Amino acid sequence: MGSTQLSQFKELPIRPAGIMWQDDFVSPDHEKRLISIFLNELKWPDRSGRLSLHYGYTFDYKTFGIDPDIPYTEFPDWLQPLIPTTESRPPDQVCLQYYPPGAGIPPHVDAHKAYDQLYALSFGAPVMMKFRRGEQQVDIDLTPRSMMQMTGDARLYWTHGIKKRKTDTLADGTVRPRGDRWSITYRWLREGECECGDIELCDTAQKRNGMEKENRSLKPLAANAIAQSPVN
Repeated sequence: MGSTQLSQFKELPIRPAGIMWQDDFVSPDHEKRLISIFLNELKWPDRSGRLSLHYGYTFDYKTFGIDPDIPYTEFPDWLQPLIPTTESRPPDQVCLQYYPPGAGIPPHVDAHKAYDQLYALSFGAPVMMKFRRGEQQVDIDLTPRSMMQMTGDARLYWTHGIKKRKTDTLADGTVRPRGDRWSITYRWLREGECECGDIELCDTAQKRNGMEKENRSLKPLAANAIAQSPVN
C-alpha cells in the first residue's frame, strides 16, 4: 500500500458516501506534457465523439468485463507514474478517454461482477459529473489533475454519468463552456463475488435472481459504444 498517497485522499463530505478525492495528483507542467503525448504521440480511433484507448486488459462494452480475445497490453512509460499505489497491486484495466466539448457518457455503474476498485484521473478542461440514486442527484466538478476514487455507496449504489452538452452551470449560476478533456479510468478485477445484493444495479445479484443482462442499467452505455464503433 502507498501510505503517503493514501493519506492525501480525503472523502468528500457529501452524499453519496465513499467519494475519495485528491487535488493535484500531478503538477500543471506534468499535465501539459501528458496532454502533448495524448495529442501528438497516440493513435486514436478515427471518428467523432468520445474516444477510448485501453491498456492492460481491454474493456468489453458488450459484457462490461474484459475482452478475452484481445491480448494484454503493457502500460506505456508515460502511464506508469500515474498508477495509484493505494491498492495492493496494479490495476488490471486502464482506459484513457478523450471528451471533446459536448461529449458525455450515459449514467451507469461499472459492472460489479467484473470489477472491484475504481479510480478516475482528469486532465484538461473541467466537467460536471452527475451521481444519481432514484430521485437523489449530486453534481461533482471533475477538476483538472484531480484523482477520484469511488468506494462504498458511490461505487455500488449510485450511477454516474456526464451529460452531452457544451456548457455546465455551476452552483453560483455561472455558465462555464466545456473544453477538451481527457480522463484515465483504473479498474481492478474483483476477487470473489459482489455481495451488495442490489438487484437494480448489481449484475451478480441480477444473475442470482434470474434476471436478463439486458435489464441492467448499463444497456444505454453498450448501445452508445456499439454505435460509435468503426465499421470495417
